[in-house]
Amino acid sequence: MERPDYYNDKKFCENCDGYVNYLMGLDTSWCVSCGERVKLYSPVDWDNFREHLETRKTRGGRPRKNPGKESA
Repeated sequence: MERPDYYNDKKFCENCDGYVNYLMGLDTSWCVSCGERVKLYSPVDWDNFREHLETRKTRGGRPRKNPGKESA
């Protein structure tokens, strides 16, 4: 596994329409090339990420009890 570092990290800039280097602020990050705000993912990648999470999401709740088994 590669070690992440600041110089190779990229975020998506809608103005540049691609993943770019960025300057990190306290609340937001900014594109080095054009100065616009950047996002972690492009809209297409974000949709794919959410769909992948939905398929892996557990439904939660307690497991059903066996109806044939008596309780103590």
